[in-house]
Amino acid sequence: MPARPDPDLAHAHDPLSGLPPPAQARVVGAYAKTAIDTARELGADMTRLALACGLPEIARPGTPLPEAIAVQRYIELLNAAAEQLGDPFFGLHVGQRMGLSTFASYGLVLCTCADFRSAAEQTRRFEGLAHDLGRSQIVEREGVAHYRWHSPWLAQPGARHLSESVMAGIHTFVSWLAGGAQVSAYELAFVHAAPEGVDLTEYRLVFGAPVRFGAAVTEASFPAALLDAPLPNADIGMFPPLARAAEERLLQRQREAGQAGARAEAAIVQAVRERIRTQLMHDSAQLPAVAAALGLSARTLQRRLAEVEASFTALVEAVRREQVQQYLRDPSLSLTEIAFLLGFSEQSNFNHAFRAWFGCTPAAWRLRPEP
Repeated sequence: MPARPDPDLAHAHDPLSGLPPPAQARVVGAYAKTAIDTARELGADMTRLALACGLPEIARPGTPLPEAIAVQRYIELLNAAAEQLGDPFFGLHVGQRMGLSTFASYGLVLCTCADFRSAAEQTRRFEGLAHDLGRSQIVEREGVAHYRWHSPWLAQPGARHLSESVMAGIHTFVSWLAGGAQVSAYELAFVHAAPEGVDLTEYRLVFGAPVRFGAAVTEASFPAALLDAPLPNADIGMFPPLARAAEERLLQRQREAGQAGARAEAAIVQAVRERIRTQLMHDSAQLPAVAAALGLSARTLQRRLAEVEASFTALVEAVRREQVQQYLRDPSLSLTEIAFLLGFSEQSNFNHAFRAWFGCTPAAWRLRPEP
């Protein structure tokens, strides 16, 4: 039976709006290390695993990990480790090993929070320091709180291990914040289907609560009163300086992401413009042909252009505007030939476009005195 739509999801602010574009999404090395260490402890062949996920560093014990790795590589790591080990619960086992060092970028901030509500808010605020795998949200309704985890990566192979590792990690860390006490939920829910051919009681053993699959959203439901329960051993006095330091790191990350976005924009836009120039000389430039020349599907190319606020149609027009001025300076080219080189099937269409660009006909532009 398909999951019923959740009215809270339909009307709420998009919790994924703060995520960077997929090409810039990453997982910091400290967070990824927990999964790598788990694979090693469970007996994985790390050389094979390194080849499978494109992370040569993990094949050599003691070799420092990159400061950050691409999200796609991290998901491939989880999936490859689960398959190699024959472990259908690898994600759960990664989550059970998560601790303060996993959340090093903001974990210390959580240790200074007075209660679980504050810790949940700081998680939502700073989890981008650890990863771009997804984003958290707390929804309260009729005495029940829902910790929801939203991710754009759930259609990827291996994403089941991703969401299960995240929720098991949250469960493990919450118990640690509670001083080792078992924090029970009413229910856990996952978007993915239940794994086939395995004993599902493993989930009950890990979470201490019933687990439902095929849900509308990944979430843990628990008594809302728990949010205001105090955290034992919290060093509240250290909250201001640690939160300020985390905020500074977050701002730096956002600046770096903006710079990376500018570089990505230059790269994809430049590549598309070059292919448009080439194709205009032979025919009118078409999106599917340009995408294929770049090794992308048309849909993927449209999405990547949209991520940098560009469009294929606008780029075609921009290239034509640039090229037409070069062509008009060449007296050996007739206006009919120029129209053909720019991909116009009719001279009249060329004249109309040119007038819209420059306010005169191509012939008049050509006769104007040089500046």
